[in-house]
Amino acid sequence: MDFAFSEEQEAFRETLRRFLEEKCPITEVFRLIETEEGRDPAVWKQMGEELGLQGLLIPEAHGGQGFTFLELGIALEEMGRVLLPSPFFASACLAASAILAAGDDAQRAEWLPAIASGESVASLAVLEPGGTWEPSALALEARPDGDGFTLHGEKTCVLDGCLADVLVVAARLPGSEGDDGVSLLVVRTDGPGVTAEAIPTLDPTRKQARVRFDAARGTALGAPGESAPALRATLHRAAIGLAAEMAGGAQRALDMAVAYARERSQFARPIGSFQAIKHKAAEVLLEVELARSAAWWACWTAAEDNEECTEAAHLAKAVCADAYMRAAAENVQIHGGIGFTWEAAPHLYFRRAKVSGILFGDSVRHRALLADSIGIPAS
Repeated sequence: MDFAFSEEQEAFRETLRRFLEEKCPITEVFRLIETEEGRDPAVWKQMGEELGLQGLLIPEAHGGQGFTFLELGIALEEMGRVLLPSPFFASACLAASAILAAGDDAQRAEWLPAIASGESVASLAVLEPGGTWEPSALALEARPDGDGFTLHGEKTCVLDGCLADVLVVAARLPGSEGDDGVSLLVVRTDGPGVTAEAIPTLDPTRKQARVRFDAARGTALGAPGESAPALRATLHRAAIGLAAEMAGGAQRALDMAVAYARERSQFARPIGSFQAIKHKAAEVLLEVELARSAAWWACWTAAEDNEECTEAAHLAKAVCADAYMRAAAENVQIHGGIGFTWEAAPHLYFRRAKVSGILFGDSVRHRALLADSIGIPAS
């Protein structure tokens, strides 16, 4: 493993950071979260046409850039740094990963080019009301119907579900249980029987939806009933991508806190000169550095399809979730009273940290899964 980024990767990061700082200052984030769509279509178009971001993970044969998960991780870290309101994570990471993992060559050729160009917005629908992220917990049924399937049930917490024109839906064949019968199906949201409803969340920078299926038509990716391994691999990569994004947000929260501590004065001294503030910042710095290391190790395992990818995903999600929450909370505290106000940015990072921390399972769950995967018995 190379512990340093290449010159090309660093240049990519620098270019992307300039683009995001220009197109998504915090004032623009505040504007976009008040809109129904929650994104800037012009920026989304630029991301696809000028930078090719939506196709980072997609092979060149299917209209993408053909890069690895490391480059996708760089993009997600930079987007997390500015809280970019965008369906990028849902489309370019979640849905694209699912199609790559479960689909055959013909299905990849059918669905991926539009995602790569940004013409299509896609998302992944897994979680059900009262359910968990485990594939074995799926209850939504995919009933055989001619050359396809009909879906009956409901999904919740679907990222950017109201924006997506394509959903990759996790379901199971009738009468199956556990990992048997688990299928991933592609569903067009403009078809009959699909209803998406926006749901309120603590984090206004990332929209979520409840999606209901009433005999909605879907096409199975790969062999019907055999998608449990592909779904697990997709969820591992989702956790890794989210970890990279959280690492970027945690670093930005720390930077904001340090900058404010240097300029805010009390008793004729910058508050950053007080020992209590120094200790807070130093402790957060340690957690953020550890989190970034975990995130980039996980991105490397995903890029290399390394056998440690599962363990890396659980570790990165747990460590980055805790580090982001700590950095965001201390950022609010160091800002003092203004940190709690709507007009100030710290609360937006706190909200993103809180919601991201429980997405795909909280740190407690991922630590338990990590312990199980490496053979440590539950206490």
